[in-house]
Amino acid sequence: MAADWTSAIDRARSEAPFLARALDRLPGLAELLERGEGEAAMAWAKAAGERADDAGIALRRERLALATALAVGDLAGAFPLARVMEELSDFADRALGAALAAVMRARVPDAEPAGMIALALGKHGARELNYSSDIDPILLYDPRLLPRRERDEPGEVAQRYVREAVRLLSEVTSEGYVFRVDLRLRPASEVSPPAIPVDAALTHYESSALAWERAAFIKARSAAGDVAAGEAFLAAIRSFVWRRSLDFGAIGDIRRLSARIRASHAGPTKPGPGFNVKLGRGGIREIEFFAQTHQLIHGGRDPSLRQRGTRAALDALAAAGIVSADDAAALGDAYDRLRTVEHRLQMIGDQQTHRLPDGDRLDAVARLDGLADGAALVAELEGITARVAASYDQLVAEDADGAPPVVATGEALEGRLAELGFADPARLSERIAGWSDGRIRALRSEPARAALEALLPLLLERFAAAPEPDQAVNRMERVLTAVPSALNLFNLLLQRPALLDQLARILILAPALADELGRRPELLDALIGRQALELPGPVADIAGLMVAADDGDDYERRLDRIRRVTGELRFALGLQTVAAVHDPLAIGEALSRTAEAALAVAQDAAVAEFERSHGQVPGSELVVLGLGRFGGGTLTHASDLDVVFLFSGDFSGESDGPRPLGVTHYFNRLAQRVTAALSVPTAEGALYEVDTRLRPQGAQGPLAVSFDSFARYQREEAWTWEHMALARARVLTGSPPARAALRAIIDEVLRRPRDPVVLREDVLRMRAEMAAHKPPQGPLDAKLLRGGLVDLEFLVHYLQLRERTGFDPDLGQAVTALASGGLVRPDVREALALMTRLLIAGRLLAPDLAQPPPAAAAALAEVCGFADLPALLRAFAAARQEVAAAWTDSFGEPLAELEPGESE
Repeated sequence: MAADWTSAIDRARSEAPFLARALDRLPGLAELLERGEGEAAMAWAKAAGERADDAGIALRRERLALATALAVGDLAGAFPLARVMEELSDFADRALGAALAAVMRARVPDAEPAGMIALALGKHGARELNYSSDIDPILLYDPRLLPRRERDEPGEVAQRYVREAVRLLSEVTSEGYVFRVDLRLRPASEVSPPAIPVDAALTHYESSALAWERAAFIKARSAAGDVAAGEAFLAAIRSFVWRRSLDFGAIGDIRRLSARIRASHAGPTKPGPGFNVKLGRGGIREIEFFAQTHQLIHGGRDPSLRQRGTRAALDALAAAGIVSADDAAALGDAYDRLRTVEHRLQMIGDQQTHRLPDGDRLDAVARLDGLADGAALVAELEGITARVAASYDQLVAEDADGAPPVVATGEALEGRLAELGFADPARLSERIAGWSDGRIRALRSEPARAALEALLPLLLERFAAAPEPDQAVNRMERVLTAVPSALNLFNLLLQRPALLDQLARILILAPALADELGRRPELLDALIGRQALELPGPVADIAGLMVAADDGDDYERRLDRIRRVTGELRFALGLQTVAAVHDPLAIGEALSRTAEAALAVAQDAAVAEFERSHGQVPGSELVVLGLGRFGGGTLTHASDLDVVFLFSGDFSGESDGPRPLGVTHYFNRLAQRVTAALSVPTAEGALYEVDTRLRPQGAQGPLAVSFDSFARYQREEAWTWEHMALARARVLTGSPPARAALRAIIDEVLRRPRDPVVLREDVLRMRAEMAAHKPPQGPLDAKLLRGGLVDLEFLVHYLQLRERTGFDPDLGQAVTALASGGLVRPDVREALALMTRLLIAGRLLAPDLAQPPPAAAAALAEVCGFADLPALLRAFAAARQEVAAAWTDSFGEPLAELEPGESE
């Protein structure tokens, strides 16, 4: 829509007395605006104070002209809301800086404004100031750098500078004012001076700051004075604002503060005369708190959420999947519209008001905005605020008091345990009471014990429903013993009932995940938010999470981060498995992508570290080949990584670093370094077991071989079983040319003609030997039971090598190709899928491969897509029969006998 400058000026003159007076007072500016020369008008406004010798007068003249030009440009539709807010905020930066420089130079001529830092908070920090906004700076000083006279005491002169700068900005004169300045956001404002030493501020934020101060610093920005020093200060307190370990007690404080603001607001709750568009229900403040609360929860772990602007924060939350795109867009649009209405209210009289007036004055606001009357404005605001209030109600409700009554220790606890059906309530009551006797470090404080009492009823209800309640209590005790702060954990669980349900499910159903949680309780952080139940993205995206700019060249920190991110993702995928959120096949693929990302990042880190000492080998590089389930792209939670290390180029010459190595020695040492980067425990624990036994000549051969040696071995020396393994090979790292060259070698080896009789004998002999040495471990052993996955893999690789077709590392794709060629029955594909689901889910829900307890059995069946365990077992038996029939079709002889009745 084209800008309408004529209508804007007419509305400004007729409906806004402040703007009408300003246009009369500034005829040169008015003339530019009447001609629609918006940018020229802005330049005129910014130069309005240039001729004044006094800084206060200069700033007041610029402020009046700027407010007028922005207002008319806004009304004309020429200046969008974002620009209006940014221009006002930039002027506040200039004004703060000019005021500080003026008062310093009045005392110390020619002084540079060093040693004084002006931090902008709130709307100023976010560059979202409104027409008549206060500014809320925090003013800090460095006593070593502050300009002063020889006898000045730094603290005293700092207070003088701040008081005089505030007066210069806020005093109302015949020229007006610049900004009202509110210093109450400074540390301990009730007792502290206006200017705070930098070191004292650092100590405050590191030790005694309150929860609301974290929220305030979301928008903090170094705005004036020594800007670089201000940025360094904000960097120093970043961990105070953006905490990696979530403090849900603090989050609750923020929510309760917002709820108190809503409850204490005495005005109308719906739009109409007297309604406050900032503080009223569904108003600006609720949108800001909605965004900030989510930022505090997730921003410590996701730097993309550390946005100062409200609209930018909402967009980032949507991009991260924390709030829906529709909610973010609706709240963002509501924010823009409410801020626009707020500006209209303030344009009329240059007053810091947020309330809708009544009668003719409300109509005037509406007409200024281009609407017919006040009723039209109220009707529009009713829809906007209702939408905002609904979103905010949901947020606040998460903090509402809804927990069941506290169950104390002693007789009350024993009685409740009896009601819930625990087998030995007296013994269990005594045991739970022992949690608070000082042996568990995290429960030594009174607040932690009180929080436990508040949480205990919820825990007991969930544990009582477990097939083995005492085991669930045991696992919970291990978690309590491991956590550094039980208070934070309990607050987290009380704030997030859904997380409590997820935790209970893990403790009840998945011993492996429960044990991991006992070792690393911080994994609970990985379950916060909607993305905890979403599959991770492509390998490149996962790898991006494993790389942090602030790790720099610190090799150990880079390895720690790989382990931390991998552990969080694997744990979240475990929860998704147990909760039946995704198909186990998708879980297996996500586990493989996670491992592939870890390998890529670990190799990059190891190579960079290795090259510091040994340089590079020109024309050569290390390439990693994945085999087995890793090559096939579907891992389980217990999978090792089967890899082969290879290097391109020839093996003559040596590396070019300060400590050169021969090529073969170089790449074998480097392969060892990569293996250690993946497998050696660091401060963050272990990562993966790496199995390199499938390399040429097995454990007797070198760890890394050249492409040429690999090709020669595969053509001249490799056994049939090694070519079967090669059928699931996938190149995981390396440059595109190196990957293509290795893939060509593998394809050539696999597609060589073979003697079908010898191939058949080799396959049958190898399978018989394997069956003799590796019997199945239980009735749910999807791999080793006859007709299971091992038999299916042998069958597929036999047909691939015999027919020289259907090669694909993904076993499912290979079976599909073989079925399309009439080499196996189509139903084998579904048999493979069912048994793979059972393998992946069973690693968590039935780790011993025996029939699990009823609750875990029901969960296992649900995850695999069946109504109950008997139905799953019947389908499993039928799948094995399908594989057995395909085996007979291909080999001309039956598979070893299945157990009687298994196909029924």
